[in-house]
Amino acid sequence: MEHSHWLTLALTYLAAAVIAVPLARRLGLGAIIGYLAAGFAIGPSGLRLVTDPSQIVDLAEFGVVLMLFLIGLELEPKRLWSMRRPIFGWGSAQLLGSLALIALIGWACLGSAADAWPLAVVAGAALAMSSTAIGLATLNERNILQTTVGQSVLSVSLFQDIAAIPLLALIPLMAPDRVAGEDAGHPFIAAAKAFGMIAAIVLGGRLALRPALRFIARSQTPEIFTAAALGLVVGTAALMQAVGLSMALGAFLAGVLLAE
Repeated sequence: MEHSHWLTLALTYLAAAVIAVPLARRLGLGAIIGYLAAGFAIGPSGLRLVTDPSQIVDLAEFGVVLMLFLIGLELEPKRLWSMRRPIFGWGSAQLLGSLALIALIGWACLGSAADAWPLAVVAGAALAMSSTAIGLATLNERNILQTTVGQSVLSVSLFQDIAAIPLLALIPLMAPDRVAGEDAGHPFIAAAKAFGMIAAIVLGGRLALRPALRFIARSQTPEIFTAAALGLVVGTAALMQAVGLSMALGAFLAGVLLAE
């Protein structure tokens, strides 16, 4: 039966994690390495206990969403607002500096190819990005997320998530055979929708979330309050995905709003 199949998969994932993660921690490698080793061991390249990696994509993405939500809960909005200078300062310096350096190296390697420069810029933009989920999870695991170094890494990660949409909007415009006309404005429309959605979530959360949670709290039913919090996380993540942003960024915003 279908439900027994998913139960078997869930048991396999949990058993692999329970074995691999403590072992990795004992060896001083960190939990992330343990999770990666567990996935490799049970995947198609290992014991083949899981032969179709696409089966766990949704589950894995939901796990990242919940993790970023928990990290957002640890940050107060006032503190996040006080980080605006590091976010746009350190973040822009890292992204633009890495992009420019990698693009120059790529352009030098490609030589006189007709599309060398656009390809180099796209490669630089891709390689300048990092995994917010893995980076913040590692910092949180080592209890350095609240330190100066941890906050700097958080600032860079948040700027990368925000900058993803403008970069995605610029990539189609650099294609040598792109069609001019009405379609040319679509990337900018998508970017405007993304930033508009972020503003709507932040403003809506500040204006409507607190009264709504107070109303729910009056019912004195903890289960309903928990359901409302989970609904906020999933709903915010879905809204962000609808405009092309990562669900993890939406969950992070939901956590920050609830932290207030």
